Amino acid sequence: MTQSHFYYFAYGSNMSVKRILHRLPNAKLIGPASLAEYDLRFHKTGDDDSAKCDAYFTGETHSIFGVLYQLHQDEKQVLDQIEGVGKGYNVKTVNVTTATQEMLSAFLYVATEIDETKKPYDWYHNHVLTGALEHQLPHHYIEEKIRSVKSKPDKNATREHIETNIYRS
Repeated sequence: MTQSHFYYFAYGSNMSVKRILHRLPNAKLIGPASLAEYDLRFHKTGDDDSAKCDAYFTGETHSIFGVLYQLHQDEKQVLDQIEGVGKGYNVKTVNVTTATQEMLSAFLYVATEIDETKKPYDWYHNHVLTGALEHQLPHHYIEEKIRSVKSKPDKNATREHIETNIYRS
C-alpha cells in the first residue's frame, strides 16, 4: 500500500457497506477486523443531540470488532470532515487484527466529547447493527454490544428519511 492510501477501521455506522459507499464511493472493503484493549460505547456526543459510537480505550481484555476499508488520501480527508475531526472526534492510529490474523496499522476515530446519558437515534443504531450483521461479526458481540443498546426515534423526519433511504436502492 502506498502513502496515498490508508486503512480505516470502522466500528460504528460506517461498518455498513451501503453507508460507507454512500459517503465514499471508492472505499475498498478489506473485511472484518478486531481491536484489542478497546470497548465499544455509544456515548460520543453527536452534534444532533444523540449518541454515536466510540472506541473507548480500556487497556483491559475488551475488544472491538469492526470492518477494515482501504481509502485514498482524498477520501480520508472527506471522511475526516464528515466525522467532525476536531469537533467531537480525533483520529488515532492503531493496530488491528484481520480475520486472517494479519496485524495492520489503521486509523479510527475516538470521541473527545462524551455523554453517557445520550442515546443513539434508531436510524444510527440500525446502521451499526446492519454493518455488524453484514460482516458476520461474532454473535455474542452483536447481541451484547449493539443489539442491547437502547435507541430513540429521531424527531427530524427529513434526516431520518435521508439516513434510511440508502437501504432502499
